Amino acid sequence: MAAAGNEKLPDLREIRNKCRNDIERCLNEFQGRKDIVLDPELMKPLDRITGGAAFLKENGVDKIFKLDRADKQTKLVGCDRRVYLVKAKINIMKIIADHISSEQSRGEYRKYRIVMVPRRLFLCEMILEQEGVLGHCELDEADLNLLPLDTDILSMETPEFFKSFYLDNDMTLLQTVSKSIQTIQGFMGEIPNVYCLGRAGKMCHELLKQMSGGDRLIEPDYTRSQIGHMFLIDRGIDFVTPLCSQVTYEGLLDDMFGIQCGCVEFGKDVTQKDQPVKVRLSSEDEMYDAIRCRHFTNVFDFLKSKAQDLQSVSDKRKNFTKVKDMKDFVANDLRKLNQSKANLTYHIGACEQIIKKKNKGDFQEYMQTEHSLLEGTAFRENLNYIEECINKQNPLMSNLKLLCLMSLTNDGIPGREYKSLKTQFVQSHGFEQVLTFHNLKKVGLLREQEVTSQSLVSAGVAAFTRNSSFKNLRKRLNLIPSVDVDLRSPCDMSYVFSGAYSPLSCKLVEQVLQREGFLGMEEITKHLPGSVHSEVKLQTPGKGTKGMSNQPGRAARVVLVYFIGGCSYSEIAALRFLGKQTGYKFIVATTSIFNGNTMLETVIEKPAL
Repeated sequence: MAAAGNEKLPDLREIRNKCRNDIERCLNEFQGRKDIVLDPELMKPLDRITGGAAFLKENGVDKIFKLDRADKQTKLVGCDRRVYLVKAKINIMKIIADHISSEQSRGEYRKYRIVMVPRRLFLCEMILEQEGVLGHCELDEADLNLLPLDTDILSMETPEFFKSFYLDNDMTLLQTVSKSIQTIQGFMGEIPNVYCLGRAGKMCHELLKQMSGGDRLIEPDYTRSQIGHMFLIDRGIDFVTPLCSQVTYEGLLDDMFGIQCGCVEFGKDVTQKDQPVKVRLSSEDEMYDAIRCRHFTNVFDFLKSKAQDLQSVSDKRKNFTKVKDMKDFVANDLRKLNQSKANLTYHIGACEQIIKKKNKGDFQEYMQTEHSLLEGTAFRENLNYIEECINKQNPLMSNLKLLCLMSLTNDGIPGREYKSLKTQFVQSHGFEQVLTFHNLKKVGLLREQEVTSQSLVSAGVAAFTRNSSFKNLRKRLNLIPSVDVDLRSPCDMSYVFSGAYSPLSCKLVEQVLQREGFLGMEEITKHLPGSVHSEVKLQTPGKGTKGMSNQPGRAARVVLVYFIGGCSYSEIAALRFLGKQTGYKFIVATTSIFNGNTMLETVIEKPAL
């Protein structure tokens, strides 16, 4: 395979600037001083795009309010113009309608402008009309469909997509995904080679073609293409990977502290400060860039060596004999040195908290069970461990993840065991979890095994009547490495799960790139839920394909992988590793970045308050 090249990734800042300009337009078209009411879910993305409150002030905003979804009667005191910047949701429209109606009943009359994100929906207009306030509002939309979180990551920051699509079967947001791809192609040229995996992938590609004018007679000009390949991956083809425990540093940060919109908030236990500290995580921080994708066991030694390097730089001040040398140090190096020291302190503190958490409870036994489920071994022992965890009332999410993994890796749980586990889980965690099991079954994460003939029982172990799809995929894609993986100097992407498992989604990307399509992968793709589809217009230079001279060599090595339904930091780390091994440059786009906990939280039933 080719070694990694020196080419740079396409610049994603243009996409951020487009979002910023769209917000600026929405504000400036509503002339004069105005207040703004922000949807809480948009506050972090807006901060990421604009840089904060200063941008809003520059564009005529007087006061900034946070939309209180719990209290429809919140009284907002401000000027005679108000902008609502909100997600296009029915419940939010009803809250806004209540605001307007209650203010008018008090004799307060304002001009209102409702800016819907990511697009204006007719259903929302209908709600405003039914509530009798549509005539008092100006309506607009802000096309904030993708946010650049780093040089190689784009996210819609729409975690509700998972529940909406997989549980509620709502296709509305697929149009937003397709529009976001259109935005990427608007800046970086049309992408010649497209590979769709799963139902959502193919649907988005069809929508994209409709937006682009359907069947065009003239072949697009690919000479301006900055991206050679695009994968549209339905999350449903691989629910296993996000349920696995993350062990890269970035993944553990997300699991333990929660990374939102590319930022993490550290508390006193990490920073030793009374107020929480928000840290932006990106490749601009050289220290973080060096450790983010490492296996956690390889992080602390790096931080220790970095601390020694910073101490050496700091000690140089003692040797200054000239005022000019000290002046240059203060002007050029001191600020960077202090920032590096602060970041080092935060990362060391975070590592200490992660270690404390991992040393509590039965973490090693949990990981051993997880790996055993992935390998398809020791079914009875795994079952006994899960029952023990449920009856000990271990955290609900941990228990659910193991149950879902057992189901996914075996094409369901045998009927007798499923009924027993469900009964014990409901008794341990509350009767509302009956609805959780219903939701998980509907999504496809947890279900009773379908038996086509009489089950056999031998030595007290359930014998399955057919091979599971995951078992076949595991074998044909070599998802479980046959040799030990050096976690400090890995040679296989399975290092992101301690050498126990290679992410299925990333393995599929690797195989398709090697074959430049799905040809020869029939024995693999037939075990994937949903269909696969590809449109290959130009192949990599050197394959002897007609028309390949139209595709710049640099673009041919750039790959956009779009996860429709969300992805984890472990998958991002695996794709970065694959890029280093093969010479490809990967851009990851997704509806949201999540982990096993945050994915399941969207579909579980919450206890009644």
